[in-house]
Order: sequence, then structure tokens, then C-alpha cells
Amino acid sequence: MINLNKINPVRNIKVPKEENRISNRVKTYSIKARFSKVNVGDFAKAPAKKISFADFYDSLPNILKAKDLRLVVRDLIRAREKGKAVIFMAGAHVIKCGLNPVLIELIKKKVITCICLNGAGMIHDFEIAFQGKTSEDVGENLKTGRFGMGRETAEFLNHAVKEGVQQGLGLGGAIAAKIAASKLRYKHLSLLYNAAKYKVPICVFVAIGTDIIHQHSSFDAALTGEGSLRDFHQLVEEVCQLNNGGVVLNFGSAVILPEVFLKALNMARNLGTKVKDFTAAAFDMIYQYRPAQNVALRPVASGGRGYYIIGHHEIILPLLAQAVIERI
Repeated sequence: MINLNKINPVRNIKVPKEENRISNRVKTYSIKARFSKVNVGDFAKAPAKKISFADFYDSLPNILKAKDLRLVVRDLIRAREKGKAVIFMAGAHVIKCGLNPVLIELIKKKVITCICLNGAGMIHDFEIAFQGKTSEDVGENLKTGRFGMGRETAEFLNHAVKEGVQQGLGLGGAIAAKIAASKLRYKHLSLLYNAAKYKVPICVFVAIGTDIIHQHSSFDAALTGEGSLRDFHQLVEEVCQLNNGGVVLNFGSAVILPEVFLKALNMARNLGTKVKDFTAAAFDMIYQYRPAQNVALRPVASGGRGYYIIGHHEIILPLLAQAVIERI
């Protein structure tokens, strides 16, 4: 029988002498001479009662996305001071989150110089102006084929497009003009109406078949396309004003607006306009490929700053706007 107590599993391993160990020959240095990415000077301040928003904003850590937010705020203020373009692009969710008053104030304060929406954005904006509420229960109405079949929305918007585009307006301008001329109870909360009121260009970009009003017989695809193309040409003009200090913001548009912006930027450069050294920031609730590539990365590759900040729009946009308002 083998006596396990007599077995020495390491009896053939040679233990190096103390002076020959690798750990005794490594080189070290003082951390006092080392660059460190985190410094106590950048720490957040402890929460306190009854402080102002400015104090709260200044209490945020100057680290990672809080630092990026500060830099975007700084660049927005500088763009306003220099008279550069600030192009605000938004998916419809931003409007559904009740953020029109925030954006309208930024328009009034001459921070935003151009508004870009997708088709759903103009739909929700109209419904807010019309009845002070929007956003139907898609899942429930889809069961019976009622989804998107609201009469007033389609009639107003499709007729506005026909009238306005035939008069030479773009899609955004046509809707804004119709809202302005109508006695809608809540039109003071319409983003399109206020943009037109303060002479801020409104560009609306539509993908045929994506919007509820495309299901109705009143929809005119040709005039909608013509109006949206005019808005694209308007955006190219606005993009030219980004050079050397402008800002473009994309809130929540995952595909349409990042793609449109990239082509507008390319056209501006193709026509010989120098467009670089501007700030491009994408804001969304999750990381998305096209906002990252077509807003925050590719456009500023030849000069500029790009940011991607993740967070819910109903929190991040008011925070961003208030920080800007405090400092202009």
C-alpha cells in the first residue's frame, strides 16, 4: 500500500535563491511622477439642500460623460457668441416626451438656428398643437386596423403639404405655415410654429411608408417628396454655417437624420465649402451605429470634436438646455 503521507509532490522543483527571483529585479517608480486620469479636483461635490441649478451643475464630476456634457454646453455657448449654426436634429420621441417647451426656449434665446425632424416628429407636433395630446396605443389599435387612421391628423397635414409645397415652400415650412394660419388651441406649444415664428428653418425628412398619414387617400407622395427635397437643400445651406465653431446635435434619431446629415455635409463639401472644426454630439438612450458613425465620428474626422452621451431624453435635454441658459 502507498503511504500518501510520504509523497512530496514538489520534491523535484528547484526553488531559486532569494537574489535570483524575478520579482526582485523589476523596476519601479514613484506614482507621484505618473500621469493619473482621475484627480480629486475633478470629483463631484457632495449633495446639499437649497442650492441653485448653477451650483448643482458645477457639482457634477468633471469626468467621463459629465465632462463631455460640459464641453458640449461650452461649445453651444461659443457657437451662439460667434453666430455659428446650431443644428438640432430629433426623433419623434423627443417631442412625445414633452420637451417642446425646452426647445422653444432655446429657439427664443437664439441658441438653436435650425430644426430637423422626421415625419413622425411633425405628426406628433401637430397633434399637440391641435388637441394638447398625442401618441396612440399602437399595439391595441393595430389589432383592428385602426392604427394611424385618425382623420384630423391626416387631413390637416396632407392638405398643408399640398398647399404649401405648391406655393414653393419646403415640407417643414408648409406645415408651420398651416399651423400658424389655423386657430389651434395649443399651437403655442408647437415646435414647428415657434421655429417659423422666430425665423428658424425647419427641415422635415420623410421616408415614404413610415408615417401614419401615408396610409390615407389624401397623401400626395410626389409633393411630399418635393417638399422634403427642398428641406434637404436648406439643410445643406445650414451645414455650410457649421465651419469653425458650429454645433450639430442629434437627439434620438437612429437612422433617418444621421443619414440625411451625412449627405448634406458631403454635398456642402462637394460644392467647395470648407466645413470642419465644429462640434457634433449624439444623444440617445442606447448606443446606435449610425448616430455614432454619421454624427459623432465621420463628420469631424478631418477636424472637430465628437461626443456620444447616453441617457433618457426627458432628463438629458432639460439638463443640457438649463446649463446653456444659465451661461448665456
